[in-house]
Amino acid sequence: MTEQLPLGGPQGNTGDIANWPLLKVIYKTDADKIAQLLPPGIEVTDEPNVHVTFFNVPTFDLPEYGVLVTVNASYNGVDGEYALGYGIDQESVVLISQNMNGQPKYLCKTTFYRLGNKVVARCSHQGYTFLEFTGEATAVAEHVPESDNHEWWIKVSRAVSVDAVSGGYDFPPHVVDVRTRQGTQHREEVKGQLKLMDSPWDPIARLLPMREQLSAHLEWPIFKEREIKLAGALDPVAFEPYVDVISGSRWPGLIPE
Repeated sequence: MTEQLPLGGPQGNTGDIANWPLLKVIYKTDADKIAQLLPPGIEVTDEPNVHVTFFNVPTFDLPEYGVLVTVNASYNGVDGEYALGYGIDQESVVLISQNMNGQPKYLCKTTFYRLGNKVVARCSHQGYTFLEFTGEATAVAEHVPESDNHEWWIKVSRAVSVDAVSGGYDFPPHVVDVRTRQGTQHREEVKGQLKLMDSPWDPIARLLPMREQLSAHLEWPIFKEREIKLAGALDPVAFEPYVDVISGSRWPGLIPE
């Protein structure tokens, strides 16, 4: 049996940026709202859920505060999550993450901390606060069973000097499969409500409205394996409406009809 730690989770040196928990909030939205954001070839699953994850991870020995927004989605019959955006505060890794693997990173300010059992997270971009969470850790939760999780990114590059008439790509759109085998070393239930606020730069409130908040947890993950690879090509013509995006995220600059 896996050990269940007391409320408060794994302990370390005060101020250490390693081994921070993730704050993971899952809510239900409308299947047709998710479908509008998914390019042809990536499909909605039976559970139209949105996953919002606040984090602080050491990157190049510096703290990287950020937020990840994904939606349940399937590619080639494999269920996973389609990443709409990684809003982070480390400028040095934004472009290399996009150019190498298609990871949809962009600059965003995230506040995320715990004081006693109080948990607070807040995200802002271009002067707009678009996510906010305040809650309280209330109980130790069951571990997440170790499993393979798939996250879908898109690697694509428009043609040099492209115009609206000719279109075209230097590298046509491909799905990137990020397979992570992971479990948890500790989890805690958090009582609180995620607030979605309107923003033209991060339109989660408008494009993925909350119908029901399903869960909120602090999670200390255990990462066993991570593999990033090209999984297959998407129809380049059908993908054209999904090329125009905001700040390197997958939020549409022009919403497809």
